[in-house]
Amino acid sequence: MKVHESGENYLKAIRILNNRIGNCRAIDISHYLGFSKPTVSVMLKNLREADYIDIDGNGYITLRTKGEEVADKIYEKHVLIAKFFISLGVNKDVAYQDSCKIEHDISDESFNKIKEFLNKQKSK
Repeated sequence: MKVHESGENYLKAIRILNNRIGNCRAIDISHYLGFSKPTVSVMLKNLREADYIDIDGNGYITLRTKGEEVADKIYEKHVLIAKFFISLGVNKDVAYQDSCKIEHDISDESFNKIKEFLNKQKSK
């Protein structure tokens, strides 16, 4: 199963929630993403069956290795693109909202150039 944009958003949400509150359950994802619990349950089932996540007996969700890879890649794009927009003077909230839209479609080449640019700005 290739993870599409919606799956990437779920994996990123799991990464963020586990970092923020120390654990993650379906209800946390439902609140975070604003989706119904049944909708979240269907996606989590698909991600579990494709070996992106594990769900323990208490409903706690953890990322498997390939889930971590996708989540980390998308989260890095999310943060760096938002930082790039903020450096251009875009409002922080708008920058993060726009970053959510772009992070799934930006080419590796363009993303790497943004990353290089921000690293150069940081070292000045």
